[in-house]
Amino acid sequence: MSAPGSGVTVISRALPWLLTLGGAVGLAASAALLVERIRVLADPGHVPSCSINPVLSCGTVMATPQAEAFGVPNPIVGVACFAVVTTVGAALLAGAEPRRWFWLGLQAGVVFGVVFVHWLIFQSLYRIGALCPYCMVVWAVTVPLFWYVTLHNTRSGHLPVPTGVRPAAEVLARNHTVVLTVWALAIVGAVGQAFWTYWATVL
Repeated sequence: MSAPGSGVTVISRALPWLLTLGGAVGLAASAALLVERIRVLADPGHVPSCSINPVLSCGTVMATPQAEAFGVPNPIVGVACFAVVTTVGAALLAGAEPRRWFWLGLQAGVVFGVVFVHWLIFQSLYRIGALCPYCMVVWAVTVPLFWYVTLHNTRSGHLPVPTGVRPAAEVLARNHTVVLTVWALAIVGAVGQAFWTYWATVL
């Protein structure tokens, strides 16, 4: 990969904005879902605003064990994590220059986020059988956050890349939007396949 300090890439210049805006969107979605969860706890008859039909139904998702993967409602985890991401982005926009350990900590955070999100995607599609619209917003911001933080860390030298995989890593970095597009289409395709029977009845 490129040596540390070998020019400021477009990715690195855009990263503070991505962290700030992506973190804010994820925070808003998590907070909205948390509010709906509180309303359901206060009134079991409450129908969440994100329960639209049998498939798009966060009320169904909320009632499952997967909605409390770490012993607390998942939206609480989302609010905490996205608040950190938004703060990091704002700090970078203000001119902060974090040390390597900070970037590695952020890398660990986005790795946790993207793994957790894909576990939730699998659970939603193949175990729960319902989708949470607010959760899908979180999916949509978590993947780019992981991808571009990882690209920044590898290109800046914070995250070492083994010599044998550097050529492949360079190709992926040069085609970063293609990778992200294919990734998104794969998730959309999985959603379409999992709920095709329902979609076919409404199209």
